[in-house]
Amino acid sequence: MKPFAGFPPGKIPMIRVPSQFFTDLLGAIDDLDELKLTLYAFWALQQQEGELRYLLKREILQDTRFLQSLDSDPQRAAERALAALERAVARGTLLHVSVEGVRGSEDLYFMNTAHGRNAVQAIAAGHYEPGDRDTPVLLISERPSVYTLYEENIGPLTPLIAEELRAAEQEYPPAWIEEAVRIAVERNARNWRFIRRVLERWQTEGKDRGIAQRPSKADRYRYIQGPYSDIVDY
Repeated sequence: MKPFAGFPPGKIPMIRVPSQFFTDLLGAIDDLDELKLTLYAFWALQQQEGELRYLLKREILQDTRFLQSLDSDPQRAAERALAALERAVARGTLLHVSVEGVRGSEDLYFMNTAHGRNAVQAIAAGHYEPGDRDTPVLLISERPSVYTLYEENIGPLTPLIAEELRAAEQEYPPAWIEEAVRIAVERNARNWRFIRRVLERWQTEGKDRGIAQRPSKADRYRYIQGPYSDIVDY
């Protein structure tokens, strides 16, 4: 085994991995190929840009560096990659959907996040159109961009707010962001801090239990004393 020489000095690119991977997934994954594929998926998806990010089966099977990490024999490596994909989908780490593209049938894999689930639901509902050879699927969206939404309802964009909005687009479904902005406007709390707290609370407690409805007296007391005291109107 060739020893690892260590990471180079200076600033190096980093990949974000959700903490839930370590608390919920890592101990449950009992297959090395599935573990490698899962980590590969985090890396590959973060190399992409834009709202819609997914893995293509054909591109995974063309990535020789990844395949060589599974097996030195190309055929066996491809078979192990496909088996690892099936395990990741069965576990719920990845979401699989097939679509018809310009190359014919394409297998797409999304990370099982709120954003990924939202995209899969849109595709299943037929809200997509064929793309080109490299991008088989383009979602049909009638929603304004998150930046337009913010500027039209909250205020001018700053570089810091734009970065926050970009991160929120990757973490929350567009409908959540729209509704959180609407609530901010209705409650005359036109600032990103309020919107972010609403989204965080929906993610933690479940959106149906969220603050779309006016809080009861018991809720007011609970959150006046708690971490959401600054976003509850009373």
